[in-house]
Amino acid sequence: MSSEEFQPSRLGTKQHWDDVYKREVSNFADTGDEGEIWFGEDSVEKMVEWALEHVPPSSQPFVLEIGSGNGTLLFSLFEAGYDAQRMAGIDYSPDAVKLAQMIAATRGGEQISLSTCDFLTEVPATLKGQDRGWDLLLDKGTYDAIALGDKDDSGRSPMSRYPTRAARLLRPGGLFLITSCNFTEEELKADFVTPETDLVYHSRIKFPSFSFGGQSGNVYSSIAFEKKGLIMTVLDFRPIDNVS
Repeated sequence: MSSEEFQPSRLGTKQHWDDVYKREVSNFADTGDEGEIWFGEDSVEKMVEWALEHVPPSSQPFVLEIGSGNGTLLFSLFEAGYDAQRMAGIDYSPDAVKLAQMIAATRGGEQISLSTCDFLTEVPATLKGQDRGWDLLLDKGTYDAIALGDKDDSGRSPMSRYPTRAARLLRPGGLFLITSCNFTEEELKADFVTPETDLVYHSRIKFPSFSFGGQSGNVYSSIAFEKKGLIMTVLDFRPIDNVS
């Protein structure tokens, strides 16, 4: 589905997610409920399994999740053996970050970097020892939500800025794994495999398929891309704010 076909929705607004995570922070404080797992536990398990196969903990990767919410995916990676000091999550909702930090304190993941950052306008902070971009970039539903944001005066969706910004955060050879419920694999390939991103198709995660009206498909699409290009230093990633 193209960006022109999406109509702005409350799900694409910061206010919606601020309200959601404000409630979930309160619920966690009262009952210990960690909140909703976006796309369910199965999607998390499959993304972790994919990461273990293609970017194992032994490779000591630097990992960044865009739109980390309550941090479920990051904590699952941590429990699978990934180094907390090499992992980070960003979210533009301060209460999402607060919730993730509260949960991290109960799971031993306090060293995971969790910070407030608007991915479309700000640069995620780098971690100690990181000097050439991220080895693994993750997205579980964030691109979907961004696609529902308000369009600009020229009718462009905010999702149009996402692929290039994501690609510039990756080191050469780095991998980007995205899981979506709004886009098919072919649509994600069309959005992310472009001359501007320097990304190429790498692999996919298979989810259960369904059939309806003679057509078959998947509930989710989960696809990985690899970054081509020359090795750059962290300074080469700084001007990202000027990318649109």
